[in-house]
Amino acid sequence: MSNDKSHPRHERTVLLIKPDGVQRGLMGEIITRIESRGLKIVALQMVRPSRKQIDAHYPSDEAWRSRLGEKTLATYEEYGWDAMKELGTIDTVKIGNMVREWTLDFMSSGPIVKMVIEGVHARAMIRKLMGATMPSKAELGSIRGDYSVDSAAIANRDKRAVRNLTHASETEEEYKNEFGLWFTDEEVHDYDRSDDGIVF
Repeated sequence: MSNDKSHPRHERTVLLIKPDGVQRGLMGEIITRIESRGLKIVALQMVRPSRKQIDAHYPSDEAWRSRLGEKTLATYEEYGWDAMKELGTIDTVKIGNMVREWTLDFMSSGPIVKMVIEGVHARAMIRKLMGATMPSKAELGSIRGDYSVDSAAIANRDKRAVRNLTHASETEEEYKNEFGLWFTDEEVHDYDRSDDGIVF
């Protein structure tokens, strides 16, 4: 086995169990699925994030907010709802701002669990375990597919964030940014799992 930290088996991702996952008592189930997959949890802590921390976590550039607004408008269109009537605008940036604010409210509403996960293709594996971002579209067998039926359609009409249980870094750049926001190097622990020699 390679001890080289640049080896693919040491790929890392940040995973957050959101307030809904904590409040519904799904922490143990999520952790069990991660570890059963052969992935290693190298940092773990429950925290109550401030709104400022959550604000720093989510992108705020205009292009990102516009994409968020476009997705929201597409949802309204899909269901034949009047976005102008319900949201008071069809400007994608303004709608993106609304959705971002709902997300900040939700993510700072209660404790979250923050983790660093390490393993082969950790980012892709975690995203596969969690399922599609929208729980209503996530496959059965995934965390979101098994434990949530929320959707953008419901959340938008209720003017709130989607309750989708978890967040995970999608790219190396995202991981580095999120790690810097949520962790210090001292909080990460290097250890051997008993099955490392069998799996690898």
